[in-house]
Formats: sequence, C-alpha cells, structure tokens
Amino acid sequence: MLYRTQNPHGGDVYGAEVAFDFSSNVNPLGTPPNVLAAISHAAMRVRQYPDPYCRALTAAIAAHEAVPEDFILCGAGAAELIYAYCDALRPKKAMELAPTFLEYSAAASHFGAEVVRVPLRSPEFLPDSKILDKLQEKAPDVLFLCTPNNPTGQTISRTLLQSVLDISLAQGTRVLLDECFLDFTGEKSAKDLLSRYENLLILKAFTKSYALAGLRVGYCLTGDTRLLTNMAACSQPWNVSLPAQEAAVAALQNPDWISGARALVSEQREYLTRALQSLKLTVCPSRANYLLFRAPVGLDEALRREKIAIRNCKNYAGLTPGWYRIAVRQKEENEALVNAIRRVMEDTSWH
Repeated sequence: MLYRTQNPHGGDVYGAEVAFDFSSNVNPLGTPPNVLAAISHAAMRVRQYPDPYCRALTAAIAAHEAVPEDFILCGAGAAELIYAYCDALRPKKAMELAPTFLEYSAAASHFGAEVVRVPLRSPEFLPDSKILDKLQEKAPDVLFLCTPNNPTGQTISRTLLQSVLDISLAQGTRVLLDECFLDFTGEKSAKDLLSRYENLLILKAFTKSYALAGLRVGYCLTGDTRLLTNMAACSQPWNVSLPAQEAAVAALQNPDWISGARALVSEQREYLTRALQSLKLTVCPSRANYLLFRAPVGLDEALRREKIAIRNCKNYAGLTPGWYRIAVRQKEENEALVNAIRRVMEDTSWH
C-alpha cells in the first residue's frame, strides 16, 4: 500500500473519473470469461486460507511452460517476486538498462544495492553490444533485463541474450529476465536456457496476458532451486490469494486467448503509430502492446480533462518530461484516443 507517497506507475483510475485507461498495458481482449467464472466460484470459498504452496497453480504452470515444478515459484504479481529476489540475494551492485521498469532499481536500492545503468539511444532504444562491455567493466551481482522492454517495447535478440548469459555465468552475475510482455510479440521464451544457465531467472505474470492486474499473481522460473527456497523465505505466507490462484489456473486453459490478442495488437499498434506520426509526434518502434512516444509537455494532463489516462514517463531513468506511453487497446478505444490527442494538440492554450 502506498501511504503519502506518489504512485510511480500507471493504472491509477481511482483519484478521478477515467473513461479510457491507456496507462495500463493489459490484454486488450480483457479477462477470459472462464477466468471471471473461476473468480466468482472462488469468492464462495474465501473463508478458507489459500494453498500456501500454490500446488494446483504450480502444476498448471509446469504443464503450460513444460518445465519441472521445482523450477517454479508463484507470487503476488511480478513486483513481489522482484523484491523477494533482491531480498534473497542482497546484491551490492545491480545493473539495468535505461529506461526500463522502475521496480528493478527500486527493489535493488531498497536492499542496499548500488544501481548502474546502461543508457539506450532514442528513438529506437534498441539493446546492443554496449551491454556486454558494461557488464564486463562493472561486473554487477545482478543484471535486470526486460524483453520486450518497458516502456520502449523493444526485444533483446537471442544472440545478444546468450552472450550476456555466457559473460554473466563466467563472472558470477545473476540475470533476471522479465518476459511479462513477451506473449504479445510471438517471440520464443528463454526458458529452454534454464538448465544451461543456473544464474538465469525468468519473470512472468498473468497481469498482462490475461488482464488480471487487480488480482496480483505472477511466477518465476529458474533452475536454481536454492534461490527459490530463499525467495520463498523472504515472502509472506499465503501471499497468493485463493481467487488469484484459481483465476490463474483457469487462465491457462485458454491457449487461443493470447494469440487472438497478438493479432489485434499488431494491427492496432500500426494504426496508432501512423496516427501519432501524422500529428508530427515522435513514435518509437515497438514489438509490445504499448507505444512510447514524445509530445508536448502537459499532454497527459490535457487528456485527463478528456477522462483519458496515459502514462507520463518522466520518472523513468533516461527519459525527460514529454515522453509518454500508451497501451494498445481495441479499435474504437484507440480511435477515441487519437481523436482526443488531435483535439488537444489543436488547442494551443495548454502548451
């Protein structure tokens, strides 16, 4: 819970009326119907404690990912697992790209780590071999990678990733690879590398792929079972609620849900890119279900008056005021966003 602190993320639709929330990047198809039914069914049993070992969910994930059950640890969303990871390892030096997801550095700093950043060059923000040079130069205890990266939407090539893992393994650097948005790209997971690289941990979540942000349920995969034991010891008991566990099990029964969203995202991302570029805005190439773009400072506040929320990215390391991220949503919603941006851009009184 946040107490008298600023929310550093998107998705806050509670302080003022929001008709369209483009600040939160979840599956534009929404939550699968059978998942909603599972949540409703679970509500009748909330007098019970949830399974502290997430047995049914772990078994379902193992079948879905084709990995051993002892490679899996569940948590209350990816964010909790990031903090448990840093708590278990207590790194003295952590490395990340810039910009990237805020909770990596927040968690590492919370447990005393110095954070070293590898800047990405706009507007492509494409990870390249600079990572390898910096990795060898700084020799961090932990390296955080995100593919596709949040908020840039760019993926890490398999060749570069394996070079990173080879260097990291040789010098004793652990690698957390966040694949929470990978389903929207159609690219292959790095889970086949888990047996070869014990220093690799892959982060996944139901938040994005199945639109379960409000339930908080995610998991990680690694061949280092001792690390998972230590991460579990750093977590609260019963951290994944009963409705969250049952919803996640039900979500994995929908193999076509993500592929359907992927086709929609690809089409609508192209529409949004062209539409924003027609308004003379700088739009970064993306493989994910979101777009990073540059516009006049204050666009987010102007759109709030139109009851539309977008993500102001000024608090990302490596970005400045005027950078924004939007989710790719359904066609009608995306058109409403573009029309609203066009209206406020034509009104010169706010910038």
